[in-house]
Amino acid sequence: MQLLSVIVPCYNEEESVADFYDELMKNNEFFKERNLDVEILYIDDGSKDRTVEEVKKLHEKDERVRLISFSRNFGKEAGIYAGLQNSKGDYLVVMDVDLQDPPSLLPEMFSYMDQGYDSVATRRVTRKGEPVIRSFFARMFYKLMRKISSTEIVDGARDYRLMTRQVAEAILSMKEYNRFTKGIYGWVGFKTKWLEFENVERKKGETKWSFWKLLKYSLEGILAFSTVPATLASVIGILFCILAFLLVLVIIVRTALFGDPVAGWPSLVCIIAMVSGVQLFCLGMVGQYVAKTYLEVKNRPIYIVKEEI
Repeated sequence: MQLLSVIVPCYNEEESVADFYDELMKNNEFFKERNLDVEILYIDDGSKDRTVEEVKKLHEKDERVRLISFSRNFGKEAGIYAGLQNSKGDYLVVMDVDLQDPPSLLPEMFSYMDQGYDSVATRRVTRKGEPVIRSFFARMFYKLMRKISSTEIVDGARDYRLMTRQVAEAILSMKEYNRFTKGIYGWVGFKTKWLEFENVERKKGETKWSFWKLLKYSLEGILAFSTVPATLASVIGILFCILAFLLVLVIIVRTALFGDPVAGWPSLVCIIAMVSGVQLFCLGMVGQYVAKTYLEVKNRPIYIVKEEI
């Protein structure tokens, strides 16, 4: 009998914990037919509500339910890493507890695994129910990543992914502190089947991803899987050096031919302000890479466990 590990990161999801379990258990007949045992690993990311208590109730009813509770909120990336690290399955699947990752897709996902794929990943073909502005910037992010990064990051990709133990071990071998799992999935490679599905709105609770959190997350991805911003800063600096040299030549010629009237100081101030802004922008981009390096060399743990069942 093979083991399937279901990894479920949670943060303030007391309303969804039991619903997710009930929905997953609708696949019980499929699990039996396939001779699959199941462990359900809830990763509590420092929730402030009764998420932990709800998982404990499930554990009392079903010993296949496990819990890892963090000492504080470390973020979903840490939750996924902890789930992969502490799971025991021959197959592993990462799923959101809010049921936006339908457990009903699992039989189809396994059918592709039988065809020789190492992992089956999911992507949404629509963003129905999302704010228009958020959807627009999400699409722009994926377009940008395709241009500036050699790592495959598919538009609409979800963290919902079924994988073999070999793929999970490859992901775990990447121990960086600043994690962007969507990029890591693409970087490790392996034969992957993309499964498309319509967007499913969450049934209970509210999303924990605000626009600014998503923006910060997208910046993590850009910095983790592309050095183009740092290169761009260098190119902009070179262009402005060339422009400054040309302006010096223009001023010399103009002074020699027409003298040096005292005029144009407002435009000069505007130019100085613009150049200073560009310099600060470039310095900020380089500073982001330095900051990420600083956090990596500290070698802090990705997460700290407070309680485990």
